[in-house]
Amino acid sequence: MTECNAQRVEFHPLGRREVVGQFDGGNITSDAGGLLLREVEKSRGIIRQFADCFTDHRDPELVEHTLPELVAQRVYGLALGYEDVNDHDDLRQDPLLAVLVGKADPTGRNRLRARDRGKPLAGKSTLNRLELTPAGADGESRYKKIVAHLRDVEPLFVNVFLQAHARAPRKIILDLDATDDPLHGHQLGRFFHGYYRNYCYLPLYIFCGEHLLCAKLRPADRDASAGCVQELERIVARIRDRWPHVKILIRGDSGFCREGLMAWCEQHAVDYVLGLAKNDRLKLEIAPELHEARELYETTGEPSRVFRDFPYRTLESWSRTRRVIGKAEHLSKGANPRFIVTSLSAEHISGDRLYEQVYCARGDMENRIKEQQLSLFADRTSCHTMRANQLRLFYSSVAYTLLVALRQHGLKGTEMASAQCDTIRLKLLKIGAQIRVTFRKVWLSFSESYPYRHVFLSIYENLRQLPAYPLRR
Repeated sequence: MTECNAQRVEFHPLGRREVVGQFDGGNITSDAGGLLLREVEKSRGIIRQFADCFTDHRDPELVEHTLPELVAQRVYGLALGYEDVNDHDDLRQDPLLAVLVGKADPTGRNRLRARDRGKPLAGKSTLNRLELTPAGADGESRYKKIVAHLRDVEPLFVNVFLQAHARAPRKIILDLDATDDPLHGHQLGRFFHGYYRNYCYLPLYIFCGEHLLCAKLRPADRDASAGCVQELERIVARIRDRWPHVKILIRGDSGFCREGLMAWCEQHAVDYVLGLAKNDRLKLEIAPELHEARELYETTGEPSRVFRDFPYRTLESWSRTRRVIGKAEHLSKGANPRFIVTSLSAEHISGDRLYEQVYCARGDMENRIKEQQLSLFADRTSCHTMRANQLRLFYSSVAYTLLVALRQHGLKGTEMASAQCDTIRLKLLKIGAQIRVTFRKVWLSFSESYPYRHVFLSIYENLRQLPAYPLRR
């Protein structure tokens, strides 16, 4: 039988050998790979720019945890897999996280109160003020005095995206999508969504490749495309201000095929390719192609596709005739017609290539949304107010952006160059190490049997070549 006391744990023996555990290993962390994220932050300043979007009305003479430290603690916690503020009541003793945050005393031995000594980091009661402080708080407020300026956060992601490129690309594609954020309480803005069949929020995401440009929390009682024109206006304006000659293509499913979005794109020289919901008129347009696809399937027994380009205009909602590509497809389950509408001319790109190589590639954006919701906990929107939940979504978005920067700059050229966020965390961030803090150094002793040592060292060398982010004056 297993026996244990406060210091010694005896497990079942291994042959003649006893298997004994003791809690005497000193300061051990399971997140030593988080130092790679710190190197990224030192060169990109992502968390620092995010912290600039807050105003701290606290008395500096009474503050032990500065605003940048609090913001960094929350973001690093999410990146390392700790999704809830409650987790930080245990994490506040971790000297490694204190190093990431930038604490001058990572052991917490010099804390003012005796009860806090040995705990260098903030607990949940301090961290939740970042989310729960109302917009109108000031220095006279009693407890919550750290105000987040959400409108200042919105352009942050576009700025980080622009900073990630040494030179302007010739062309970029902006992907738009909406997804459900299930709710299990009675949060403000909670509505039942018929398509998703649950109570949820309906956040709007805009990505450029793997780079997140917009994460807008919205109630679920509206169209999937609601607000997308306003978001694109600010994003495209900022991009063109930096890259005036870049060509921009908007890509989205049929939920974004709306007159307002297409008209805005046409007025601002932005191309688009959007899914178009099928109807009887559209299916009649490709009836010969559907017949041809069925005959091909019956002859070969393999799925068959036939494409047709044609001009099309709705009876009421569209202001003009537009180019539509119809895909007449026949599968084992029967006909599977699909349609897209685009501003690109047939001389520029053929219909089959546009559908198969350009439009279908938008599916990769869904992987990016899954990364943020499943790996960076963007769905932890359990606060009562929309403002607090939007801020939680921003925290997740900053953590995702930090991991993308690690993937872009650190993992390039390694075997994990295209690894997803949860794989990066599992194999590169969740590393056990012993920590020793001396007067002049912080020593980390990694495991000699760590299987990805060669990848870790390659990433380290890549990150060391990046220039440091300029300090504020």
